[in-house]
Amino acid sequence: MDNGTKKALISSDKKNIWHPFTQMADWIKDDPSVPLIIDGAKGSYLYDADGKKYLDGVSSLWVTLLGHRNPKIDKALKAQIDKMAHSTFLGLTHKPAIELSEKLLKILPSNFKKIFYSDNGSTAVEIALKQAFQYWQTKGQNRRFFLSLRNAYHGDTIGAVSVGGMDLFHAKFRHLLFNSFFAQSPYCYRCRYCKKKMTFPIKAKNFKDHNKKAGCKGECIKEVETILAKKHKEIAAAIIEPLNQASAGMVVMPKGYVKEYANLCKKYGILLICDEVATGFGRTGKMFAVEHENVKPDFMCLSKGITGGYLPFAVTATTNEIYNSFLGKYEEFKTFFHGHSYTANPLACAASIAVIDILTKDKMLKKLQPKIKHLEKELSLLAVHPKVGNIRHCGVMAGIEIVNDKKTRKPYDYKLKTGAKLCAAIRKDGVIIRNLGDTLVLFLHLTMTKKEISKIITAIKKSLQTATL
Repeated sequence: MDNGTKKALISSDKKNIWHPFTQMADWIKDDPSVPLIIDGAKGSYLYDADGKKYLDGVSSLWVTLLGHRNPKIDKALKAQIDKMAHSTFLGLTHKPAIELSEKLLKILPSNFKKIFYSDNGSTAVEIALKQAFQYWQTKGQNRRFFLSLRNAYHGDTIGAVSVGGMDLFHAKFRHLLFNSFFAQSPYCYRCRYCKKKMTFPIKAKNFKDHNKKAGCKGECIKEVETILAKKHKEIAAAIIEPLNQASAGMVVMPKGYVKEYANLCKKYGILLICDEVATGFGRTGKMFAVEHENVKPDFMCLSKGITGGYLPFAVTATTNEIYNSFLGKYEEFKTFFHGHSYTANPLACAASIAVIDILTKDKMLKKLQPKIKHLEKELSLLAVHPKVGNIRHCGVMAGIEIVNDKKTRKPYDYKLKTGAKLCAAIRKDGVIIRNLGDTLVLFLHLTMTKKEISKIITAIKKSLQTATL
């Protein structure tokens, strides 16, 4: 692309477009050469308008599960578009949606029996919240509260924000939200209960062993029980991102924590929603994060990687017990009055079918295990750097927290934009990653090679060595 065309496009962007999670004052005043115009993609790489390639180290915001332009997904979409692009799902059905539901129920935990389709992670969560709320109404109970964790992120719609625990994103909207209860997040590196001189990562056999080594008494999970013991008759459901609070900066939960959380929900008769929008479809090394601790929630929310990053799509899976409570006579109005214009979009269904086929038939999770070990080994090389405070790793997801003082864990002043500056430096070496504050985030394609993983870590290492921190 010639320079004139490129400058015109960037000028038009700055004039007309409002970008997500972006301070537009900075975007507008940035050097015109800074914004990348992505013009192509293939495999693990993105290509800009000048043909320069960049390793996509965040799977284009965690969605391109199997790399860009996957030939099997391409083929499935091309075949479907020759038949039908879309049809309403209200009062009608179609083969792709039916086939996808069958495939999903074969790989989901065995207690799930029903699939509700929607558009994105936020809507998947909204549906679970509303279904949980209405479920208790059918039982004659007015349970109108939810339990969540601090540092939680479940999406940006009002219901999802109401169970979100990140003040940076959510505090401004509190007056619009319904009330929820929040317990301490198991963010061990910044936990007020754990010993400040603890060495990370903590290698433990189970949650009890973790607490012993961390020098705490499991106060984070005790907060969950304290809330449930007092308020369980008012709480419709508890929600959790199992294993990894991704948007909080890859806050990986101690081994056994999710099981303890689920057990408490069962003990106090609370429905459990597991938000696997980020962790689902192999990102943790298993098909779903709940499999690591044999947890069977009442709802599971899925999106992002479900279509391999090709189309917006989401699923809320639930049990027959929940589903059956909505059955009744027409005039009883037990119907779940919720839906979307693009519910069960056939193209998205076709892409999702192809994704599941690749994961299962090509034995992707088995092939992934050596890559996860390689990533862990590569990350360990960064851990010794004096500005790397904590590295959190789960499957193909990782967070590298940069600190001003390693000994005291003192963070940098936000005004310095340390994380953003490091990401900009890394981009010059042909690698694109994103920062969450001063945590550098990696979210890799399942198809990424060991060589590509090493290239990402090398670029990060170089930026830490050369940057003025």
